[in-house]
Amino acid sequence: MPSPLRVALVGGGSIAEHAHLPALRDLAGEAEAVAVVDVTTEAAQAFAARWDLPYAGDDLDAMLAEVGPDLVVIASPPSLHSAQAVAALKTGAWVWCEKPPCLSLAEYDAMTATESEGGPYAAIVFQQRFGPSARYVRERIASGALGTPYVAHCQTTWFRDDAYYAVPWRGRWETEGGGPAMGHGIHQLDLLLDLFGEWREVRAMAARLARDVRTDDVTTALVRFESGALATVVNSVLSPREVSHLRLDLSGGTLELTHLYGYTAENWTYTPAPGAQEIAWPPPDERPSSHQLQLRALLADLREGRRPDAGGQDARRTLELITALYKSALTGETVRAGEIGPGDPFYTSMHGGLSDRL
Repeated sequence: MPSPLRVALVGGGSIAEHAHLPALRDLAGEAEAVAVVDVTTEAAQAFAARWDLPYAGDDLDAMLAEVGPDLVVIASPPSLHSAQAVAALKTGAWVWCEKPPCLSLAEYDAMTATESEGGPYAAIVFQQRFGPSARYVRERIASGALGTPYVAHCQTTWFRDDAYYAVPWRGRWETEGGGPAMGHGIHQLDLLLDLFGEWREVRAMAARLARDVRTDDVTTALVRFESGALATVVNSVLSPREVSHLRLDLSGGTLELTHLYGYTAENWTYTPAPGAQEIAWPPPDERPSSHQLQLRALLADLREGRRPDAGGQDARRTLELITALYKSALTGETVRAGEIGPGDPFYTSMHGGLSDRL
């Protein structure tokens, strides 16, 4: 593989400006941004001028043919993700796609069906799971050092006003896929699953209480894991005191993570159970969760030709849980892992044709 790896960005909005380009500049020598594609040539050229990129345009296929990037970072609106990822993968480029990864399980499966053994692969931007302190906790849970998992609480209670939803693609099933579970809480949900493992069933509720949207603005859910552990989930964009909170109760102790958009080891607390064998605390690596850490891992996977974390069935598990959450909320039924597939209306749409039930 060339060094540095050549990276193209699709979408020159805020997340590319404030997360992806800084992460790439932090990894100079390993990766280099060489192109940007945006909705208009003018927008792309303005972005390229700010970041000194040699290529700018408004045609993804033309860029892929002319530039031949090793990695394509997709930071466009969600309704475009699947088709753009498939286009990039077909040229042999790897893909790193912003959340939500796409609008449905069907679209996600179309992405992964385009992958090849040894690469190219697609990974989803789930940077929360790449924080070193979360990795430390994951290892301690997986090893059994913290005992049996019992109870979890996963909370993403943020505040987004009506002006936020004035952006045309936000708050619409056909362009964003869903409400706060898809666009906001997906990060905490992915981290919960990364730490507690496979989920078995979900029961949920969703509502549209205040915002001028077509989707929901609040969801709640109860989740049972394969381990038998139970979790509560809350996603909201109506909460003035914003917080992202994860609580994990195991037989060996309680772990809590309280932050907003990112965390370090200082954002965790650990309370050992009486009489339990304590783990070493705090986590030794204090670096924050970040796009940069996930990108570094992805670049290493790309060079080695191995499937990355937060891709394939690993990332699909998170999207499947959110799909099941919406199916449960809109049908009133308990939904089990693995039951939503081709032929199920929720396989091709998060609302399953029942959006009028909100």
